[in-house]
Amino acid sequence: MDFKSLKITKTAKEKSGGGADLFTVGVSPHVRDADTTTRIMGWVIIALLPLTVYGVYIGGISAFIVIAMSIIGAVGAEYVMQKLMHRAVTVGDLSALLTGLLLGLTLPPRLPFWMPLIGGIVAIVLGKQVFGGLGHNIFNPALVGRAVIFISWSRLMTTSYLSSPQAAVVQTSAIKSINAVTTATPLQTMHNVRDGQAALSASRYYGPLFLGNPWGCIGEVSALLILLGLGVLLYNGLVDWRIPVSYIGTVVTLSWILGMDPLFSALSGGLLIGACFMATDYVTNPMTWWGKVVFAVGCGIITVVLRFYSNLPEGVMFSILVMNGFTPLIDRYLKPRRFGAKRVVSAA
Repeated sequence: MDFKSLKITKTAKEKSGGGADLFTVGVSPHVRDADTTTRIMGWVIIALLPLTVYGVYIGGISAFIVIAMSIIGAVGAEYVMQKLMHRAVTVGDLSALLTGLLLGLTLPPRLPFWMPLIGGIVAIVLGKQVFGGLGHNIFNPALVGRAVIFISWSRLMTTSYLSSPQAAVVQTSAIKSINAVTTATPLQTMHNVRDGQAALSASRYYGPLFLGNPWGCIGEVSALLILLGLGVLLYNGLVDWRIPVSYIGTVVTLSWILGMDPLFSALSGGLLIGACFMATDYVTNPMTWWGKVVFAVGCGIITVVLRFYSNLPEGVMFSILVMNGFTPLIDRYLKPRRFGAKRVVSAA
């Protein structure tokens, strides 16, 4: 029987004025939510707005250009790809705009304008459309775009940060001191402080990292604003708290076990924005809550390993992409038992 076309129509009694209800039987899912893609993406953008404005305020016009070009590349690539593949154009659902915004926030503020443009295009074409579009991609599109330009132009990606004079709006004694101690790039300097190699105590950086961090990417300017954005998403029920809590908790715990400053490890680098806005992506993390915990703990372990035992000063991007690849496997082995199904026990 074709249940897709099965309908219970009005009977003769109903046609004659009976009070029976009209039922229509269709394919699952039968329980639907009022949320739409546009609403969800819109709320994430709203949650990121304070962080974006503050990042542009500290980074200046160059930071604005980086974010704008990322968005233009992502939205433009989405439109062109959908036209070329004869698909419905869905740029109005804000998903491409959000991808471009997230990509821009993960980039240094002094990149040449063509790099975030290429990154936005790559994020949509390679990270999303080649898999079939929104809902089918395996990896986080924004991180795919960032990974490609990081590997292709690593020197620019690790040296295009703000210099001390440009970050005068958030200058503190800790920020001034770090420039006197080392001439390394800001990213490498954070790596040195995290490893205890710098001549300054990591605790001196708690305040700047929480309120105004000029060393990192555009979206790393304030841990407070990142957590505020996470609060907005949690209040609206748009993310699962288990992912950021498990991710950050794993990094903090392992850093403490390894003798590193746990709070500095949590505040520095891209951990907070990665745990709150990248790892929580609906499409690329597991479906079950146990799966989400395993996914987040895996991200935390890989982040710590890359931070402290590799040549990379930061490991958030690659840790999330690696665990994105394990998401189908996690879903396979941690899926809940179907209602009414019995567990099969093999005979001895």
